[in-house]
Amino acid sequence: MDYRKLGHSGAIVTAYCLGTMTFGAEADEASSHKLLDDYFAWGGNFIDTADVYSAGKSEEIIGRWLKARPSEAKQAVIATKGRFPMGSGPNDIGLSRRHLNQALDASLVRLGVEHIDLYQMHAWDALTPIEETLRFLDDAVSAGKIGYYGFSNYVGWQIAKAAEIAKARGYTRPVTLQPQYNLLVRDIELEIVAACQDAGMGLLPWSPLGGGWLTGKYRRDQTPTGATRLGENPSRGMESYAQRNAQERTWAIIETVEAIAKARGVSMAQVALAWTAARPAVTSVILGARTSEQLADNLAAAKLLLSEEEMTKLSDVSQPHVADYPYGAGGTNQRHRKIEGGR
Repeated sequence: MDYRKLGHSGAIVTAYCLGTMTFGAEADEASSHKLLDDYFAWGGNFIDTADVYSAGKSEEIIGRWLKARPSEAKQAVIATKGRFPMGSGPNDIGLSRRHLNQALDASLVRLGVEHIDLYQMHAWDALTPIEETLRFLDDAVSAGKIGYYGFSNYVGWQIAKAAEIAKARGYTRPVTLQPQYNLLVRDIELEIVAACQDAGMGLLPWSPLGGGWLTGKYRRDQTPTGATRLGENPSRGMESYAQRNAQERTWAIIETVEAIAKARGVSMAQVALAWTAARPAVTSVILGARTSEQLADNLAAAKLLLSEEEMTKLSDVSQPHVADYPYGAGGTNQRHRKIEGGR
């Protein structure tokens, strides 16, 4: 079992977190509870959800599971999010004190708890002063409603600004960022990872399997069919599928993952997950399994330790394409990376 600190906090979580976006949508309550049972039987202790997942149903399903299993509930580290609309009113959205106060209280009710371990801002809100949001979060910590807070889908300057304002004003500081991060999507390494490291924040990567691409279920120039999200609903995401399918980088990454998986006798998903879990600043990788079989295969990645050579192969083939200044050729950031890498 690999335990890690939740960012710069003293809380301890497992290196793989159970994501619950499918609860109440692609997974009914019985299936969702089975996934939670399997995850905790494996030894996991970290659950991630959000108020907008299935319009609150995900939190409600988790809440009923926690109530029925008090011993697991005592060990569970619960993370949820607020920001997006849960109603039609003008104040039913955003990161204002007014909305977050209602959103947090509603999440506490749905989860059936008095305290949420990690409360995350689901996305940046350009209309609300960051000082207002940070003061609310500091007050929520002081009131005992939340233990820590973090962000999701923030970019580098937003992270740096929030962290510095919190530090300057003596507010509780953010501990985590939840970004999309996987072998196919690595642009957060340009500035976002560095911003998190500077602030002592841990990464909670979502979509670590690239929407299923890194499991090998899609093949070059073949229209998705069968038991895949695109196969079951071809109208959803076909434009982005076509764009990724047309990139040689995509298939070079997939072929490298597949070669390592075959050589090690493991699944492609396990290789992709093990790479992400081993990246700098990563605290816990969020798994979004739809079935117990998928979850079991994904959790097996915890036993896979990639060699330095395998990590290098995967990192080299998946380097994000940055053509020019300031991150690409001739850019100061690129030169600094070369200098630091040579030390």
